[in-house]
Amino acid sequence: MKQPINLADKLGAFSEHWSPKIVGSFNGHDLLVVKLKGEFVWHSHPDTDDFFQVLKGRLRIEMRDGDVELGPGEIYVVPKGVEHRPVAEEEVEALLIEPEGTPNTGDPETAVVKERI
Repeated sequence: MKQPINLADKLGAFSEHWSPKIVGSFNGHDLLVVKLKGEFVWHSHPDTDDFFQVLKGRLRIEMRDGDVELGPGEIYVVPKGVEHRPVAEEEVEALLIEPEGTPNTGDPETAVVKERI
């Protein structure tokens, strides 16, 4: 990485929801930006935690034992194996950090193919 990454510029480069874009990497992890709106599928990640940082908007992460509400600048880590569903009533912009190749649905068969931008 020779230049700083401008997250606002990267988020301005696409409009689709629930399609994380890789903007960088470190120590075997992808740095991703994503736009969220509506409800995602219930899923879990058996081998990794799930890191969310809200950059813009409000995100609710529903879990079977209670929900977490996040606003701009807030971070939450869903522990590995915990079933969850992100929900965004209005558009949310977020930063995700996850091990390279982690499927966004927890299942490689149903996951979106992540592109680097």
